[in-house]
Amino acid sequence: MLYLTRREVFSASHRLYNEKYTDEENEKIFGKCSNPSGHGHNYVLEVVVAGEADHETGYVVDLKILKEIIDKHVLKKVDHKNLNVDVDFLKGINPTVENIAIGIWNQLEDKIPRGRLYSVKVKETENNFVEYKGRNEIEFR
Repeated sequence: MLYLTRREVFSASHRLYNEKYTDEENEKIFGKCSNPSGHGHNYVLEVVVAGEADHETGYVVDLKILKEIIDKHVLKKVDHKNLNVDVDFLKGINPTVENIAIGIWNQLEDKIPRGRLYSVKVKETENNFVEYKGRNEIEFR
């Protein structure tokens, strides 16, 4: 099995908060990330496709095609946007890095023309990132 990774970068702002909580509760839970004016990140996105190399092309999936899919279904929706209000697939969802990764997975899962989506990794900062491998990999409790 081969694991092909495409890396992309996007910039976006967000505010972490729960509308059910008071401002004080949000600040206690989310700290400075709950600033009512929001804050921004330069995110790094890594999309991994698993599969076998095609016998004729040698590709797991054509990287030009994968780039176009990521651009159309993710980057055009999130780059230089406010994740709380501008992104359809995050509407009503607190845009934590965890939820961003799940949302991106959902945008890409059925769009990969060859191989299968293996993981989506979103790096929010140099020190903070999450990797999501789909619901089948996780036992929810």
